[in-house]
Amino acid sequence: MKLPSYEDVLLAASRLRGIAHTTPVLSSSWFNAQLGAQVFFKCENFQRIGAFKFRGGYNALAALPPEQRQRGVVAFSSGNHAQAVALAAQLLGIPAVIIMPNTAPATKKAATLGYGAKVVEYDRLTEDREQIAQQWVHNTGMTLIPPFADAQVIAGQGTAAKELFDEVGGLDELYVPLGGGGLLSGALLSAQALSPDCRVYGVEPETGNDAQQSLAQNKIVHIEPPRSIADGALTQALAPITFQLIQRYGAGVVTVQDAELIQMLRFFAQRMKIVVEPTGCLGAAAVWNQGKQLQGKRVGVIISGGNIDLTTFSQLLAS
Repeated sequence: MKLPSYEDVLLAASRLRGIAHTTPVLSSSWFNAQLGAQVFFKCENFQRIGAFKFRGGYNALAALPPEQRQRGVVAFSSGNHAQAVALAAQLLGIPAVIIMPNTAPATKKAATLGYGAKVVEYDRLTEDREQIAQQWVHNTGMTLIPPFADAQVIAGQGTAAKELFDEVGGLDELYVPLGGGGLLSGALLSAQALSPDCRVYGVEPETGNDAQQSLAQNKIVHIEPPRSIADGALTQALAPITFQLIQRYGAGVVTVQDAELIQMLRFFAQRMKIVVEPTGCLGAAAVWNQGKQLQGKRVGVIISGGNIDLTTFSQLLAS
Protein backbone atom coordinates (compact mmCIF):
# COMPACT_ATOMS: atom_id res chain seq x y z
CA MET A 1 0.00 0.00 0.00
CA LYS A 2 1.45 3.35 -1.07
CA LEU A 3 0.91 5.99 1.59
CA PRO A 4 0.20 9.57 0.50
CA SER A 5 2.85 12.22 1.14
CA TYR A 6 2.92 15.96 1.64
CA GLU A 7 3.56 16.26 -2.10
CA ASP A 8 0.06 14.81 -2.59
CA VAL A 9 -1.30 17.47 -0.20
CA LEU A 10 0.35 20.18 -2.32
CA LEU A 11 -1.17 18.70 -5.48
CA ALA A 12 -4.57 18.62 -3.78
CA ALA A 13 -4.16 22.25 -2.77
CA SER A 14 -3.57 23.18 -6.41
CA ARG A 15 -6.74 21.33 -7.48
CA LEU A 16 -8.77 22.98 -4.73
CA ARG A 17 -7.47 26.51 -5.35
CA GLY A 18 -10.40 28.72 -6.28
CA ILE A 19 -12.87 25.88 -5.60
CA ALA A 20 -12.70 25.24 -1.84
CA HIS A 21 -12.90 28.09 0.64
CA THR A 22 -9.82 29.16 2.54
CA THR A 23 -11.57 28.99 5.89
CA PRO A 24 -10.91 31.46 8.72
CA VAL A 25 -8.73 30.85 11.76
CA LEU A 26 -10.42 32.32 14.83
CA SER A 27 -9.46 32.67 18.47
CA SER A 28 -11.19 33.48 21.74
CA SER A 29 -9.51 35.73 24.29
CA TRP A 30 -11.70 34.17 27.00
CA PHE A 31 -10.75 30.61 26.04
CA ASN A 32 -7.07 31.58 25.87
CA ALA A 33 -7.23 33.21 29.30
CA GLN A 34 -8.79 30.12 30.89
CA LEU A 35 -5.97 27.91 29.64
CA GLY A 36 -3.10 30.37 29.60
CA ALA A 37 -2.45 29.28 26.00
CA GLN A 38 -2.87 30.59 22.47
CA VAL A 39 -5.52 28.47 20.78
CA PHE A 40 -6.22 28.75 17.06
CA PHE A 41 -9.50 27.35 15.73
CA LYS A 42 -9.42 26.35 12.05
CA CYS A 43 -13.09 26.78 11.15
CA GLU A 44 -14.04 24.20 8.56
CA ASN A 45 -17.69 24.81 9.50
CA PHE A 46 -17.32 27.67 6.99
CA GLN A 47 -16.15 25.31 4.23
CA ARG A 48 -18.37 24.46 1.26
CA ILE A 49 -21.07 21.95 2.39
CA GLY A 50 -20.28 23.10 5.94
CA ALA A 51 -17.43 20.66 6.59
CA PHE A 52 -13.81 19.77 5.73
CA LYS A 53 -15.04 16.74 3.77
CA PHE A 54 -15.44 18.87 0.63
CA ARG A 55 -11.66 19.06 0.34
CA GLY A 56 -11.11 15.31 0.13
CA GLY A 57 -14.22 14.58 -1.89
CA TYR A 58 -13.42 17.14 -4.57
CA ASN A 59 -9.76 16.17 -4.77
CA ALA A 60 -10.61 12.47 -5.20
CA LEU A 61 -13.10 13.16 -7.99
CA ALA A 62 -10.89 15.71 -9.72
CA ALA A 63 -8.09 13.13 -9.85
CA LEU A 64 -10.24 10.56 -11.72
CA PRO A 65 -9.46 9.85 -15.40
CA PRO A 66 -12.19 10.68 -17.96
CA GLU A 67 -13.50 7.10 -18.34
CA GLN A 68 -14.13 6.78 -14.59
CA ARG A 69 -15.79 10.19 -14.45
CA GLN A 70 -18.17 9.08 -17.18
CA ARG A 71 -19.23 5.93 -15.30
CA GLY A 72 -19.85 7.89 -12.10
CA VAL A 73 -19.03 7.46 -8.43
CA VAL A 74 -20.58 5.86 -5.38
CA ALA A 75 -19.89 6.79 -1.75
CA PHE A 76 -21.15 5.89 1.71
CA SER A 77 -21.50 8.44 4.50
CA SER A 78 -23.61 9.64 7.42
CA GLY A 79 -23.71 13.05 5.88
CA ASN A 80 -20.67 15.29 5.38
CA HIS A 81 -18.77 13.02 2.96
CA ALA A 82 -22.10 12.43 1.23
CA GLN A 83 -22.55 16.14 0.65
CA ALA A 84 -18.91 16.57 -0.34
CA VAL A 85 -19.04 13.90 -3.06
CA ALA A 86 -22.47 15.08 -4.22
CA LEU A 87 -21.34 18.69 -4.64
CA ALA A 88 -18.00 17.73 -6.17
CA ALA A 89 -19.83 15.45 -8.63
CA GLN A 90 -22.20 18.28 -9.53
CA LEU A 91 -19.31 20.71 -10.11
CA LEU A 92 -17.40 18.20 -12.24
CA GLY A 93 -20.42 16.78 -14.09
CA ILE A 94 -20.08 13.27 -12.65
CA PRO A 95 -23.07 11.01 -11.76
CA ALA A 96 -23.13 10.13 -8.04
CA VAL A 97 -24.90 7.60 -5.79
CA ILE A 98 -24.64 8.05 -2.02
CA ILE A 99 -25.32 5.27 0.51
CA MET A 100 -26.65 6.95 3.69
CA PRO A 101 -27.95 5.53 7.00
CA ASN A 102 -31.66 6.03 7.55
CA THR A 103 -30.75 7.87 10.77
CA ALA A 104 -28.62 10.50 9.01
CA PRO A 105 -29.50 14.09 9.98
CA ALA A 106 -32.32 15.37 7.78
CA THR A 107 -30.36 18.48 6.83
CA LYS A 108 -27.46 16.39 5.51
CA LYS A 109 -29.73 14.12 3.47
CA ALA A 110 -31.64 17.09 2.04
CA ALA A 111 -28.41 18.82 1.06
CA THR A 112 -27.07 15.66 -0.60
CA LEU A 113 -30.24 15.33 -2.67
CA GLY A 114 -30.11 19.05 -3.44
CA TYR A 115 -26.70 18.65 -5.05
CA GLY A 116 -28.23 16.16 -7.49
CA ALA A 117 -26.99 12.84 -6.10
CA LYS A 118 -29.11 9.70 -5.82
CA VAL A 119 -29.50 8.65 -2.15
CA VAL A 120 -29.84 4.98 -1.14
CA GLU A 121 -30.71 4.47 2.54
CA TYR A 122 -29.71 1.56 4.82
CA ASP A 123 -29.99 0.51 8.48
CA ARG A 124 -26.56 1.04 10.08
CA LEU A 125 -27.32 -1.39 12.91
CA THR A 126 -28.23 -4.34 10.66
CA GLU A 127 -26.74 -3.65 7.21
CA ASP A 128 -23.19 -3.16 5.93
CA ARG A 129 -22.80 0.06 3.95
CA GLU A 130 -19.58 -1.11 2.32
CA GLN A 131 -21.28 -4.24 0.97
CA ILE A 132 -24.09 -2.13 -0.45
CA ALA A 133 -21.61 0.24 -2.08
CA GLN A 134 -19.55 -2.63 -3.53
CA GLN A 135 -22.72 -4.06 -5.05
CA TRP A 136 -23.28 -0.75 -6.86
CA VAL A 137 -19.67 -0.83 -8.07
CA HIS A 138 -20.11 -4.40 -9.32
CA ASN A 139 -23.42 -3.69 -11.07
CA THR A 140 -22.63 -0.30 -12.62
CA GLY A 141 -18.85 0.06 -12.94
CA MET A 142 -18.95 3.18 -10.76
CA THR A 143 -15.86 4.14 -8.78
CA LEU A 144 -16.05 3.90 -5.00
CA ILE A 145 -14.98 7.08 -3.17
CA PRO A 146 -14.53 5.99 0.46
CA PRO A 147 -14.87 8.58 3.23
CA PHE A 148 -11.33 8.12 4.55
CA ALA A 149 -9.62 4.98 3.19
CA ASP A 150 -8.24 6.69 0.09
CA ALA A 151 -4.95 8.47 -0.60
CA GLN A 152 -6.56 11.27 -2.63
CA VAL A 153 -9.23 11.87 0.04
CA ILE A 154 -6.54 12.02 2.74
CA ALA A 155 -4.44 14.43 0.68
CA GLY A 156 -7.41 16.72 0.19
CA GLN A 157 -8.21 16.74 3.90
CA GLY A 158 -4.59 17.59 4.63
CA THR A 159 -5.05 20.99 3.00
CA ALA A 160 -7.04 22.19 6.04
CA ALA A 161 -4.04 21.79 8.35
CA LYS A 162 -1.74 23.17 5.63
CA GLU A 163 -3.77 26.37 5.57
CA LEU A 164 -3.67 26.55 9.38
CA PHE A 165 0.12 26.26 9.51
CA ASP A 166 0.51 28.65 6.57
CA GLU A 167 -1.51 31.28 8.47
CA VAL A 168 -0.32 30.95 12.08
CA GLY A 169 3.08 29.25 11.74
CA GLY A 170 4.39 26.43 13.92
CA LEU A 171 2.34 24.94 16.75
CA ASP A 172 3.19 22.98 19.86
CA GLU A 173 0.09 20.78 19.65
CA LEU A 174 -2.78 20.18 17.22
CA TYR A 175 -6.08 18.46 18.06
CA VAL A 176 -8.10 16.89 15.26
CA PRO A 177 -11.54 15.17 15.28
CA LEU A 178 -11.14 11.47 14.56
CA GLY A 179 -13.63 9.08 13.00
CA GLY A 180 -12.08 7.01 10.23
CA GLY A 181 -8.88 9.03 10.35
CA GLY A 182 -8.85 10.82 6.99
CA LEU A 183 -8.66 14.33 8.45
CA LEU A 184 -6.12 13.30 11.08
CA SER A 185 -3.96 11.48 8.51
CA GLY A 186 -3.92 14.50 6.22
CA ALA A 187 -3.17 16.82 9.14
CA LEU A 188 -0.23 14.61 10.11
CA LEU A 189 1.24 14.89 6.61
CA SER A 190 1.02 18.68 6.73
CA ALA A 191 2.39 18.86 10.27
CA GLN A 192 5.39 16.72 9.36
CA ALA A 193 6.28 19.15 6.58
CA LEU A 194 5.35 22.50 8.10
CA SER A 195 5.64 22.09 11.88
CA PRO A 196 7.62 18.89 12.55
CA ASP A 197 7.84 19.48 16.31
CA CYS A 198 4.06 19.78 16.65
CA ARG A 199 2.42 16.93 18.56
CA VAL A 200 -0.79 15.97 16.70
CA TYR A 201 -3.59 14.22 18.59
CA GLY A 202 -6.75 12.58 17.30
CA VAL A 203 -9.91 13.05 19.38
CA GLU A 204 -12.68 10.43 19.48
CA PRO A 205 -15.99 10.10 21.31
CA GLU A 206 -15.41 8.06 24.48
CA THR A 207 -18.01 5.51 23.37
CA GLY A 208 -16.32 5.03 19.98
CA ASN A 209 -12.62 4.80 20.81
CA ASP A 210 -11.62 2.19 18.25
CA ALA A 211 -8.52 4.15 17.19
CA GLN A 212 -7.34 4.52 20.78
CA GLN A 213 -7.76 0.78 21.27
CA SER A 214 -6.02 0.09 17.96
CA LEU A 215 -2.93 2.07 18.93
CA ALA A 216 -2.81 0.40 22.34
CA GLN A 217 -3.04 -3.08 20.81
CA ASN A 218 -0.84 -2.34 17.79
CA LYS A 219 -3.53 -3.63 15.41
CA ILE A 220 -6.80 -2.39 13.94
CA VAL A 221 -9.59 -2.97 16.45
CA HIS A 222 -13.21 -3.25 15.25
CA ILE A 223 -15.90 -2.16 17.70
CA GLU A 224 -19.68 -2.48 17.78
CA PRO A 225 -21.61 0.45 16.22
CA PRO A 226 -20.98 3.26 18.73
CA ARG A 227 -23.57 5.70 20.02
CA SER A 228 -22.70 9.37 20.47
CA ILE A 229 -24.01 12.78 19.48
CA ALA A 230 -20.81 13.07 17.39
CA ASP A 231 -22.50 11.45 14.39
CA GLY A 232 -19.57 12.20 12.07
CA ALA A 233 -17.18 10.10 14.19
CA LEU A 234 -19.21 6.92 14.61
CA THR A 235 -16.89 4.64 12.63
CA GLN A 236 -16.20 1.10 13.84
CA ALA A 237 -12.58 0.85 12.72
CA LEU A 238 -9.72 2.67 11.09
CA ALA A 239 -8.63 1.70 7.59
CA PRO A 240 -5.17 0.18 7.07
CA ILE A 241 -3.99 3.36 5.34
CA THR A 242 -5.13 5.71 8.12
CA PHE A 243 -3.94 3.34 10.87
CA GLN A 244 -0.44 3.30 9.40
CA LEU A 245 -0.24 7.08 9.13
CA ILE A 246 -1.61 7.66 12.63
CA GLN A 247 0.65 5.01 14.11
CA ARG A 248 3.69 6.42 12.33
CA TYR A 249 3.22 10.15 12.89
CA GLY A 250 0.55 10.71 15.55
CA ALA A 251 1.22 11.70 19.17
CA GLY A 252 -1.78 9.71 20.41
CA VAL A 253 -5.55 9.59 20.64
CA VAL A 254 -7.68 11.06 23.43
CA THR A 255 -11.41 10.78 24.06
CA VAL A 256 -14.18 13.08 25.27
CA GLN A 257 -17.70 12.53 26.55
CA ASP A 258 -20.93 13.75 24.97
CA ALA A 259 -21.54 16.15 27.88
CA GLU A 260 -18.18 17.78 27.12
CA LEU A 261 -19.16 18.17 23.47
CA ILE A 262 -22.35 19.94 24.52
CA GLN A 263 -20.30 22.26 26.74
CA MET A 264 -18.14 23.21 23.75
CA LEU A 265 -21.16 23.55 21.46
CA ARG A 266 -22.49 26.14 23.93
CA PHE A 267 -19.10 27.86 24.10
CA PHE A 268 -18.91 28.27 20.33
CA ALA A 269 -22.49 29.55 20.14
CA GLN A 270 -22.31 31.92 23.11
CA ARG A 271 -18.73 33.17 23.05
CA MET A 272 -17.70 32.90 19.40
CA LYS A 273 -21.13 33.24 17.75
CA ILE A 274 -20.62 30.27 15.44
CA VAL A 275 -22.55 27.05 14.85
CA VAL A 276 -20.46 23.90 15.28
CA GLU A 277 -21.82 20.35 15.05
CA PRO A 278 -20.98 17.96 17.93
CA THR A 279 -18.29 16.15 15.90
CA GLY A 280 -16.67 19.50 15.20
CA CYS A 281 -16.41 20.12 18.97
CA LEU A 282 -14.17 17.08 19.61
CA GLY A 283 -10.85 18.89 19.37
CA ALA A 284 -11.95 21.88 21.44
CA ALA A 285 -13.34 19.60 24.17
CA ALA A 286 -10.02 17.74 24.37
CA VAL A 287 -8.10 21.01 24.64
CA TRP A 288 -10.45 22.29 27.34
CA ASN A 289 -9.91 19.07 29.29
CA GLN A 290 -6.15 19.65 29.22
CA GLY A 291 -6.62 22.89 31.17
CA LYS A 292 -3.49 24.55 32.52
CA GLN A 293 -1.33 21.72 31.17
CA LEU A 294 -1.29 23.72 27.94
CA GLN A 295 -0.13 26.94 29.61
CA GLY A 296 2.24 28.92 27.44
CA LYS A 297 1.69 26.71 24.39
CA ARG A 298 0.48 27.48 20.89
CA VAL A 299 -2.33 25.04 20.16
CA GLY A 300 -4.31 24.35 17.01
CA VAL A 301 -7.83 22.92 16.84
CA ILE A 302 -9.57 21.84 13.66
CA ILE A 303 -13.31 22.44 13.81
CA SER A 304 -14.42 19.80 11.33
CA GLY A 305 -17.92 21.02 10.49
CA GLY A 306 -21.11 22.85 11.39
CA ASN A 307 -23.87 20.71 9.90
CA ILE A 308 -26.54 20.26 12.54
CA ASP A 309 -30.29 20.73 12.19
CA LEU A 310 -31.72 23.61 14.20
CA THR A 311 -34.06 21.44 16.27
CA THR A 312 -31.21 19.24 17.49
CA PHE A 313 -28.98 22.26 17.99
CA SER A 314 -31.53 24.03 20.18
CA GLN A 315 -32.21 20.85 22.17
CA LEU A 316 -28.52 20.35 22.89
CA LEU A 317 -28.08 23.99 23.91
CA ALA A 318 -31.01 23.64 26.32
CA SER A 319 -29.95 20.27 27.77
